[in-house]
This record gives sequence, C-alpha cells and structure tokens, in this order.
Amino acid sequence: MKNSVSVKIYHGYGHTHNLVVYGHVFKYRASNKQVFSNSLLVNILHLLRLFVLKPFPFTRVRLHFNGDVIDQTTEYDGFFKFEWSATKNIAAGWHRVKVEALAKDGAVIADSWGEIYVPHITQYAFISDIDDTIMVSHSATIGKRLRELLIKNPHTRKTFKDARLHYELLAFSNTSPDQPNPFFYVSSSEWNLYDYLVETFRFNQLPEGAFLLNQIKRWRNLFRTGKTGHEGKLLRVMRILDAFPNQKFVFFGDNSQQDPEIYASIAARYPDHVEAIYIRNVSPENFSSARSLLEKAELRGIKTCLFNQSNEAILHSRKCGLISLDKVEGVKPLI
Repeated sequence: MKNSVSVKIYHGYGHTHNLVVYGHVFKYRASNKQVFSNSLLVNILHLLRLFVLKPFPFTRVRLHFNGDVIDQTTEYDGFFKFEWSATKNIAAGWHRVKVEALAKDGAVIADSWGEIYVPHITQYAFISDIDDTIMVSHSATIGKRLRELLIKNPHTRKTFKDARLHYELLAFSNTSPDQPNPFFYVSSSEWNLYDYLVETFRFNQLPEGAFLLNQIKRWRNLFRTGKTGHEGKLLRVMRILDAFPNQKFVFFGDNSQQDPEIYASIAARYPDHVEAIYIRNVSPENFSSARSLLEKAELRGIKTCLFNQSNEAILHSRKCGLISLDKVEGVKPLI
C-alpha cells in the first residue's frame, strides 16, 4: 500500500483555445505495477489493487503548462479538471503537463507529469466506445464482464478481428501519415482501469488517443464496474464535439447497452458535425431497436452501419469514401 499522496494525470486533449486535462489526487492507492501473467491469482490481485484507493477530496491542485499556471480544487472524489486557453499557440502533437497537489500552506505535497494531445485539424475525428466495440467484454452481463477482467491481463484481452486494421485505416483517412486523424475513446469503464486500457491498446497497436472514462470506484463497488448512466457518456461525447467544431466526427459503439441511443441523440443535436455512426451488433435481441435509431440518423444525411464483423464495417467505410485500402502501404485488401 502506498500511504502517501499521489497525483494521477490522464491524457488531456484540445487546441490552443480550449485545452482540457483530467486527473485524480489520492491520499493513498495500492501499488498497481502490472505483471503480465497467465496466473489467475496474479490477475485477480492486480485488478483488486486498481480499486484499493482513497481519494483526496477538496484539495488544491496547480497545473503548469508551457508557461501557464492554473489553480483548481479537487472534487469530493479527488477528481480534478483543468480547462483553459493557452497564452501561446500550441502546435499539434503531444505536450508535457505537470500537476501539483498543494497543502493548505501552499507547499507541494505531490506532483506528476502527464501529456496533452493536440490533434491536427484534419477532415475527420473518431469517437469510439471500448467494451464490446473494440474489446470483447460482455458488458451487459456483470458476471461475464468480471470474468474477462479477472482472468485476463492487457496482453491477453481479446479484441475483435480486424478492429485494429479498421482503426488504422481510419487514422490515415484523407490525410497524411504525419498528420493522423484524432481518436477519442469514451467508455463506461472507470478511471481505475485507465492504465490497464492504455496498455491493452498499445499492445494491440490501436491508434493513440485520449481516454474519457467513468467516475472512479472503490473496492466495495468493484462488482458494479462498467455501469454508468446514459447522461454521463452523452455529455462526455458532446464536450469533444464542442471542443473541435471544425471537424466531422465518426462514432463507433455497440448495441449491448446505450450507444445507439446516445449517438442518435447527438446526431439529432449536431447533424452537421456527424459523418457516420458504426454500431457493432453484439446483442441480436437489440438489432431492431438499433436499426430503427440509425434509420432516423440516416434521414439527417448521416451514414450508418450496423455490422457483425469488422470487415463489413471496413467495406462500408471504403464504399462511402472514409478509407481507401489501396493507399495504405503494406495492407492487403480484404474485399
């Protein structure tokens, strides 16, 4: 157990006039260095450690970025959010940021470095769910979801066939290799799983991007992991669209929970900023309701695809001009 104050910073995002960084301050949290093992016991213990923590509520935090210094206060669960306009122009790419936790007398009691992702202003940007959209998670059934978390580690979690290929093609769609399209991963998973998810994505060679996750949970709420309300995810997606009003967005989700409703609602509010909606059909019993919601989006001129396999989604993306397989070096056409 780490019995000292610590600061955790998650990947931020934005541009010169609208930068956002999230994080937590903890009074303590268990040591959570990942050991990539096939041992069930090792994986269970690591998962449990991710939920053994004590947030530091209502404490002062200070951000340092490119000459800017901003003060803020954590919320009741130790969560902090900085949102500001930079005093200097910020180039596209990844930029370092520092956040300090302060005592009442202003002394620094903990600090940490993180990164802010400033994407190139390309034609498209992509927002994707994670569980049952990229990774096999069984989110609709808490027992099966916990089984995936408990018996697997970031190097053994299963992703859907060709999901990585599709996202890789989209990352360079209608742009150049040195200016990839931005990706944002919005999930009902808690911030507890942030490092776990980042490692899973890197191991599976999915595009780098910013993660926006759900409210942190303590160990006693572990069995409710992945459960969140419709409104929270809806607001997180809308904040991204508001931050990048000059890009067209493509959404990815699945029909195991509320993604079709969330994306249809956003499409109704931002019809000119949504290019396409992709929904993976992992719950056949929800096929008809998802199809109905997508048909309403189509009436607004938005492309939609309700698919079973990623190669179907790749074919759709190629047909509607989102990707061009023959322009991606080293990739053999699947169709």
